[in-house]
Amino acid sequence: MVSSRKDEGSWNELTKLLKEDVLQSPPGQVKEAVKKAIDVGYRHFDCAYVYHNEEEVGNGIQEKIKAGVVKREDLFVVSKLWSTFHEKALVKGACKATLAALKLDYLDLYIIHWPIGFKAMEELVDAGLVKAIGVSNFNHEQIERILKKPGLKYKPANNQVRAKPDDPSLLNDPKIKEIAVKHNKTVAQVLLRFQIQRNVVVIPKSVTATRIEENFKVRECVFLYK
Repeated sequence: MVSSRKDEGSWNELTKLLKEDVLQSPPGQVKEAVKKAIDVGYRHFDCAYVYHNEEEVGNGIQEKIKAGVVKREDLFVVSKLWSTFHEKALVKGACKATLAALKLDYLDLYIIHWPIGFKAMEELVDAGLVKAIGVSNFNHEQIERILKKPGLKYKPANNQVRAKPDDPSLLNDPKIKEIAVKHNKTVAQVLLRFQIQRNVVVIPKSVTATRIEENFKVRECVFLYK
């Protein structure tokens, strides 16, 4: 069963649960993908130094800000500290390099992949370079190690983990295909919506305009899973 869900409160909350990822997008296509995503309604962008496209992301964001489509405060921009910059003396410089590429004054969230260098990350919050800091792919023990750290000033705001809903075993699953056909949705939409209904923030990635729109339309329905 699919039902419409368009009350303003729920609509805004669903937007918060849907992000646009720019991981390994082809050079030259990223800026247009970001602009399209903003036009569609995305406000949360997942970036990283190692994706080698933050400058294009920044160009797309700045064009939409200058056009009056969005304001900086409307957006939630995330980036990640790459592993070669974990040494305390390098953390701030890495963050500033990302900000320069994105043409932003601050990040809404800055993430690390390894449980080291967290103290230097906290200093970025104090410096006003980032609003919050988080972690990625941490297990329970690694998270506990940070939470129990003496003198901890800022708790991790999130734990970003990678899931693969585009795995062929899922995209070709007969039951999921049946659900998609029954409700006139794509298999990808069913998989994305399933995660959202678990209150998981999902990060779909595409540079194809139709798919960017298709992914965003998962806000418009609710599946009742048995």
